[in-house]
Formats: sequence, C-alpha cells, structure tokens
Amino acid sequence: MIKAVHNASRRTFLRSLSIFGGLFIAKHSAAALEGDRQHAESFSVVAGPYLQTNFGNEMCIQWITNADAHSWVMYGSDPEDLHLKATGNPELGLLPLGQIHRVTLRNLVPGKTYYYRVVSKEVLDFQPYKLSYGDTLSSDVYQFVNQDVAKSKVSFIVLNDLHEKSGAIERMLALDAGKTRDFVFFNGDMFDYQVDEPQLLAGLLQPISKAFASNVPLHYVRGNHETRGVFARSIAKYFKHIGYTAFTLGPARFIVLDTGEDKVDSHPVYGEVVDFDGYREEQAQWFAQEMQQPEFTKAAFRVVLMHIPPFYSEDEHGSVHCATLFNPLFNTAQVDLVLSGHTHVHKIHAPNPEIHRYPIIIGGGPQDGERTLLRVDISQEQLDVEVLNDSGKKISEYRIDRH
Repeated sequence: MIKAVHNASRRTFLRSLSIFGGLFIAKHSAAALEGDRQHAESFSVVAGPYLQTNFGNEMCIQWITNADAHSWVMYGSDPEDLHLKATGNPELGLLPLGQIHRVTLRNLVPGKTYYYRVVSKEVLDFQPYKLSYGDTLSSDVYQFVNQDVAKSKVSFIVLNDLHEKSGAIERMLALDAGKTRDFVFFNGDMFDYQVDEPQLLAGLLQPISKAFASNVPLHYVRGNHETRGVFARSIAKYFKHIGYTAFTLGPARFIVLDTGEDKVDSHPVYGEVVDFDGYREEQAQWFAQEMQQPEFTKAAFRVVLMHIPPFYSEDEHGSVHCATLFNPLFNTAQVDLVLSGHTHVHKIHAPNPEIHRYPIIIGGGPQDGERTLLRVDISQEQLDVEVLNDSGKKISEYRIDRH
C-alpha cells in the first residue's frame, strides 16, 4: 500500500488476434483515458514496487508514479530502523526525475533479510533556480531475502504465453501460493502486442506487485509478441533486464536468451525496422564466450531459458535460426536443460543424441485448460521439474541427475 503525508491451436489463436485487434486497441485506449483522469485527480503510485536482480548482492526496486517525482528507497535489516537511503543512478551528476523509478541497493549481505519502503516526492514545477514539490508518497514496509549465490538449492517457477488473458496471471500464481521461491520467471508472450503503458501496468506490473514481486524478484524475457506494437520500443525502461543475460544462483548457471520474432526480418508487417537475425547472432557470439567462463563450466547444472525453443516449433524462420545458431553451442557446452514456450502446447522432449543432447521442456497456454506452471527445484545432485495445468493438477515431471 502507498500512503500520502490498476482450446485453440496456436495458429488459430494468432489468427484471432488480427480479427479482434481493434477491440484490444479500444480497450487499451479506454484504459489510457482512465489513467489520464486519475492523474488529474491526485499524485499516486500506479504500479510497484517490484524487485529484479541477477543476484550478486544487489537488488533493483522499481515503481511507477502518475506524475514526475524525485524518488528514493529507505532500507535496512530492521523494519523499525530503515536508516539507509538509496537513490537512482545519477547521470552527469543529475539524479533522475520522472515517472519510472529505479533504485538499486548494492553491497548487500548474503543471506540477510532486508526491509524497505519507497518514497516519491511529486515535482510540481521545475524552474532554472527553483524546484517546487507537491505531495510525498511513502509505501508500507516490504521485505526480501538477499539470496546467497553459494546456497545449496534453488527453487523457482516459470510462466509463459498467457497473452494477457483476463485474470490468468493471478490464477496461475495462486497455484503456487504458500511456496517459497527464489524468483519467478516469465518466459515471454505475456501480451499479444505492446500498445501503451496502461496495458503494461494492468496486464503485468500491477498484478505481480500485488501477488509477489514486492518481496520476491522477477525475471522476464521477451517473447515474439512483446516485440510487436509501437510500445515495444519502450518496455525496456520498466525492467532491469528484458533481453538476454546470465546469472548464477546456488548450483545452477542460468542463461536467458531473447529469441526475438519468429518471422523473417523482411516480412511486410515489420516495415523494415527490425534486425532480429543480427540480434540472435549477437547472442550466439555472447554465449560462445559465456560457456568458457568459470561460472558456467563449474556449475552443477546449466539451464537455458528462451521463449522460442530450438526445435519443435514448426518451420518459421525464427525457430530455424535459433536451432542453427544455438543448438551446436548447447551441445558443445553440455547444457542440461532448455525451458521454452511459444508453441502453446506443453511437451517434454527427451535428449536426442542425433539432434539435441539436452531435454527441452515447453510450457503450454494461453487458453483455459492449456496453461501451465513449471516448478523447478535444483540441488547439487539433481534437477526436478514439475508441471501443473491451470487447475493445479500435476500433468508431468522430469528429473535430471548431475553428470
């Protein structure tokens, strides 16, 4: 709370998007108008706070206000004594002002629980020699654990391809209520396409902030649908990472790849303004270096998360390009598991020595009865995946023993 002192096949499903696209745009335009009305009424936090991290004793805290503000975080190891203060990163000596607030807490102690509140002071008028402030908003006190990267076990869940179905994200997260997780991973296509900020807030940032993200960090990689629409060029501002990255937690090294679009770059719908081939090639070069790093080679398990799987995703250009670029590297690097989405059909593909020497697990979605939640638990000796459908029934499981 913030106080002052929002059963179809994949191919059939995608066709339906073009039929009802006008309705979606109208819906989001109405949401934008409502956001403007709220802005005119009072200064408020419209989403967050939500946590993101690559671990390594740092935690990024973000939140969104409906007007420009100067913001900071008060934090400490005692909820009654939040005596430490952190602000956004200055650029050329200037602290950030705006509506999207990002503050990173650094030099945290491994394994320690931290408490924090976010504070935003509205900027009413900014003259050359006078800055006038309005209301100051101060949140409740939240908490998170700064996970020790040397911990012996890691546990997380994966959601994918929800395509902003009404209430789906809340229902899927509720299936894991009461469980302790180190992070929550969104493996792409949480949306149909990117329209505006109200869509992003209502479709993701607001529900996850209420459900878990103020206390447990999220990771989010784009699917092909997050690359579409005018607002696709703006969503990176709302996340510490939305593209490719790597991090270590416990016995696992995690590789996150941003697989981009599934169509050729020259497709007319892209209007000659994309270069996903080049972007995927950049990631392949990066991964070739990553697989040589001690954090990768010494890990008990090496897990890749990528929206478009390297195989079993028809013959669209993006799928074929992923297989061509990444599969030889995965085989050479002895990747233990690839977690994907995109096909809208859950399937576990065991290793195939002639093609891919690693298992590929694909999450389902987005229709009722087809959505999945993947629970992943990794220790020094084994990796376990349990797959639930959207009614909470376990529909499959898979175990990998350490080589």
